[in-house]
Amino acid sequence: MSSNTPSEMQEPSIDTDKLSYEIFSILESKFLFGYDDNQKLWIPKPISPPASEPMVQPGDENSLPAIKNQRGKICILSIDSGGMKGILCGKALAYLEKALKSKSGNPNARIADYFDVAAGSSVGGIFTAMLFATRDNNQPIFTAEETWRFLADNGKRIYRSGAGKNGGILKKILKNGSTGSSSNGMEKVMKEAFTAGRRSLTLKDTLKPVLIPCYDLSSTAPFLFSRADALETDSFDFPLWEVCRATSAEPGLSGPVLMQSVDGQTKCVAVDGGLAMSNPTVAAITHVLHNKQEFPFVRGVEDLLVLSLGTGQLLEVSYEYEQVRNWRLKDWAKPMTRISGDGSADSVDQTVAMAFQQCRSSNYVRIQANGSSLGRCGPNVDTDPSPSNVKLLMEIGEEMLKQKNVESILFGGKRISEESNMEKLDWFAGELVLEHQRRSCRIAPTVAFKQPSPKIN
Repeated sequence: MSSNTPSEMQEPSIDTDKLSYEIFSILESKFLFGYDDNQKLWIPKPISPPASEPMVQPGDENSLPAIKNQRGKICILSIDSGGMKGILCGKALAYLEKALKSKSGNPNARIADYFDVAAGSSVGGIFTAMLFATRDNNQPIFTAEETWRFLADNGKRIYRSGAGKNGGILKKILKNGSTGSSSNGMEKVMKEAFTAGRRSLTLKDTLKPVLIPCYDLSSTAPFLFSRADALETDSFDFPLWEVCRATSAEPGLSGPVLMQSVDGQTKCVAVDGGLAMSNPTVAAITHVLHNKQEFPFVRGVEDLLVLSLGTGQLLEVSYEYEQVRNWRLKDWAKPMTRISGDGSADSVDQTVAMAFQQCRSSNYVRIQANGSSLGRCGPNVDTDPSPSNVKLLMEIGEEMLKQKNVESILFGGKRISEESNMEKLDWFAGELVLEHQRRSCRIAPTVAFKQPSPKIN
């Protein structure tokens, strides 16, 4: 019996591992998922390691042999609705992207490089489109810093002036039955953001799977705009500017949006996605768990890494019993809308925390404001584009990052964390970078994204 030489016993080289990884990915795309078109074959795109010391140390559970056999984690981003309060989510996104640049050593790092799925409702849907839409199938159009600046700069074009003074919008609705409409301003803003030359970008023009909800009045049910569906058929592909109009078409501020797919086969009468799904985290998680084509090895929530961004409680208005006991329907209109939206978002947060159970702290992070020391916001804080309200929301956003993080506890309500929201985002950025470093070492692909067919000019 011949003995093995030292060279025969040594571990395969990194180059060999990468070659095997690429071959496995191509074979899987071709035979497991049936993709014969070279444009649809998923080829792994390695992410360069940071310039600093490697985060994976040999000799522990993070050693190279152990990493090779891991399934990996699917990274999910979810952004709540909130109108002008979306500035808070934008501030969190900007901080996260800055942390990703620092921890990866890549000054050009973007949110879209590190998340596999993104869901956003209303203004959160606009931010999702901004962060993942592309004109060159390579880089996203906007940076995270530009999300909140976009809302601050274009608020007056999206929300009609005067909406924030003395309950102006509500009074106009109740008195006249209409507010006019900010539809024209909104449409122009969205078209400017999501066009490439003379062509309107569509759901296919996104780098990763995105999910953006609206409520369809014609079917009286929520409707979810999805990149995955758009890649399957043009009947579910819609212009991105219309998707953003639909998800943010808040009744009373802008009219409903009559939409049709790019092939004209699917139609809907869309209004605000926040009415149907103010916190879209569950929709994103469900999409991943049931999408075995793009996420073939996910078994449960333990294979997910989820960041959910909300606006939280800003102590806008509080009411005493004697004040509300004789309210009529018109008095309840605005509070009821807020109660419904905030209650829904909190319920989703609690549900997701319960679903993650013991891996909640390591796999799920919720960032939102927990009140503010900067004074009470006005009753129309979410629709007031005035410079004073924008300035206040920017300051609250900065304060939110410094606040202690609030966690939902299984059957235990809320708990104040020892870490601040800023520290949570720093930790999460590190987890995102680590996950994507590990992907270049694994034998099997963590994700297998479908790719759009090349466009014919």
